[in-house]
Amino acid sequence: MNILDDMGTLAVGNRCTEGRASTLETSTTTPSSHCLFGTARVKAWRVNATGAELPYANCVSGPSSLFHYSIPATSAMSLLHFSTFLAVALLARAQTQLLQGSCSFEADSCGYTSDPAYAEWTINEEGRFITAESLTFAEKGKYVLVSPELELRDWSCVRLVYQISGSGSLQLHLRPEGENFDYTLWTAEKPSDSWLIASVDLRNTSGAYQLLFEAKPSRGMGNSVALFEIHIIPGYCIECSFEEQHLCGYSNQWNPNVNWYVGGSLARDPQSNLPDDHTMNNERGHYMYVDSVYVKRFQEVAKLVSPMTTTSMAGCLSFYYQRDQAVGNFFSVFTKDQLGHYDEIWRPDVYATTNWKLVQVDIKAPHPLEVVFEVAFNSPRGGYVALDDISFSPEFCHTETEPAFDPSVANCDFEEDLCQYYQEQAGGSVWNRVSVKPNVYRIGDHTTGTGSFLLANTRYTSRPGYVSRLFGPSLPGNHKYCLRFYYALHGFMKIDNALALYVYDENNIAQEKLWTVSERYKDAWTQVEVTYLKPMPTKVAFVSICRNFWDCGLVSLDDISVTLGDCRVTAGPLNPPPGHCNFETGDCDYTQKKKAKKGHWLRIRGQTPTSYTGPKGDHTLGVGYYMYIEASYMLPKQSAQLKSTELRGSAGPQCLIFFYHMYGSGTGTLNVLLHKGDRERLLWTRQGEQSVSWMKATVDYECYTRHWIIFEAARGSSIRSDIAIDDIVFKKGPCKDPGDSIQYSGFSENLNEIEY
Repeated sequence: MNILDDMGTLAVGNRCTEGRASTLETSTTTPSSHCLFGTARVKAWRVNATGAELPYANCVSGPSSLFHYSIPATSAMSLLHFSTFLAVALLARAQTQLLQGSCSFEADSCGYTSDPAYAEWTINEEGRFITAESLTFAEKGKYVLVSPELELRDWSCVRLVYQISGSGSLQLHLRPEGENFDYTLWTAEKPSDSWLIASVDLRNTSGAYQLLFEAKPSRGMGNSVALFEIHIIPGYCIECSFEEQHLCGYSNQWNPNVNWYVGGSLARDPQSNLPDDHTMNNERGHYMYVDSVYVKRFQEVAKLVSPMTTTSMAGCLSFYYQRDQAVGNFFSVFTKDQLGHYDEIWRPDVYATTNWKLVQVDIKAPHPLEVVFEVAFNSPRGGYVALDDISFSPEFCHTETEPAFDPSVANCDFEEDLCQYYQEQAGGSVWNRVSVKPNVYRIGDHTTGTGSFLLANTRYTSRPGYVSRLFGPSLPGNHKYCLRFYYALHGFMKIDNALALYVYDENNIAQEKLWTVSERYKDAWTQVEVTYLKPMPTKVAFVSICRNFWDCGLVSLDDISVTLGDCRVTAGPLNPPPGHCNFETGDCDYTQKKKAKKGHWLRIRGQTPTSYTGPKGDHTLGVGYYMYIEASYMLPKQSAQLKSTELRGSAGPQCLIFFYHMYGSGTGTLNVLLHKGDRERLLWTRQGEQSVSWMKATVDYECYTRHWIIFEAARGSSIRSDIAIDDIVFKKGPCKDPGDSIQYSGFSENLNEIEY
């Protein structure tokens, strides 16, 4: 067995220096340390049970840094010591509980299979990884690796060791049993010349599911995607005892002088004052530590960063630490969101500790974030900080200071009542809950097109002017809230005071104006997003002012929602499941035949070119994108088809939900078709002018095999026949919302009828 090579093949114990090392430093200053290399390109290896050398990783900067073992070429460690160390390393690996679905591809694929509809993954001839090569890409489009059926009822973590060579992408999907589509959990597109680590949380579930790894290497020589290791372990991805080879995906933010290192192991320096590991309470375990030996400047900072959470989490974060010479260092714990914003959640209230000290701090992650352990030193005599056994519990550790509450109490679509919203009693009711029957002159509500919404300054208000305040429920302070709502204006001469949003305290004292109408989008529902944070309990108020009755018009309000976190941070995966689309960032892989300019779907924002037909804005944002047919380019009865991505089919009913817009005197027909094999079946249809509103459609259907959904629009008798669709969603059926089950002719005895 060849233990040593020119760089030191299995090993223990060396620092990288200055971030530029190309070989391992053989200094024995700190022989007990392993380095999470920053920018160093140091070849790393691991050794399997038979003693064979396996290429494991190159140390790289950023969140993909890997933990590795290395023995300096000049080391005097004997084979006996090496064997002992190897036994400990293998024991630590064995102690990591691996769940069903884990695979290292040592001998076989562990029940993982290539989806026969796509290109086939290839296991390396010597084992140890599975790859998707661009050379075998052919016409299959992509590679899909499917896990055996899993029934992991408790929260677990998928840890991937992967590599993207050249260019390409890798995605992880969750396929729940009985559903028609897959959920995208994680995606990566950044190429690397080394193995990278990814950590993805799997929420607790009551049903069976499968994991799918979808690889798309770009065409051309040298492009490939490989999976080296899939480990599924119980618990949360931010948990770590630092006994795993790759440190649970934790990474070191590289600093030339101070960094986090792995402490412990059998190779410990007897002169060191560093502690024993907390997990095993002896010298054989590992922990992370940072010391001040190489500090050269005042306030040098070392940061240890957790994997990014991939799903919402709330509970108690626990960890153990030791701190030496506390007057010479500063230790803090932060959370960091996708926008790069830091929020300090803890700092020590004691100085030096001679034993491991437990810390428990409440953490809320309504959107993806990282936990950052940061230490800053004043001088080379600033001592050290050690960290071990990071864990997480879904129960808050300080319930008296972190009350659990649901901000959705402030949500309201006004379909049934006013929810928890109310208005001032003085001055009467300016805001009224109304419903407008669909017609060709006035838009209906935003929720369904036929439901209810709030309307201020109706013709039944006889006063020459008013100031109206609509208050929401009180929400606790010290939380960042994202408030979303839709508004529409009609008939205003001046919009300066048409609608504004304020935040009030519990004593009904205005604290701040958060938003006011700044642009004039008439007769179209427009979305507003507002992020705010106040230290005290507050409530929002929608304020409408009419100083002169004849200058004022109608103000509409609908679909208010409140969530925790910043509106700019996406909660959940960026990629929607197949078939889902709001057309804001593209066509979501919907396809159509484009043999000529005439007769195809177009993606557009704003109003369509032809007057008296088409929407004035999209349904999602009011100022966003949607798909429509331009009737002036088409001949009467000419049609265009928009085809979804492939849906896999499943047992049980499925529910298709979308919004459509059919306004214009010559409007034709909109059909929804199910395409399976070489056949098409009609699922839903509407013909003729329906409303000036976006209307909600819900379609129940069943299909057990692979299929596609097609939206087919046919032009009517005139060019005023633009037909549009937006906000397509697939759900596990049956559809609970009746949607537009009522048949509309598009005409009414009273076109402007309002119901209270």
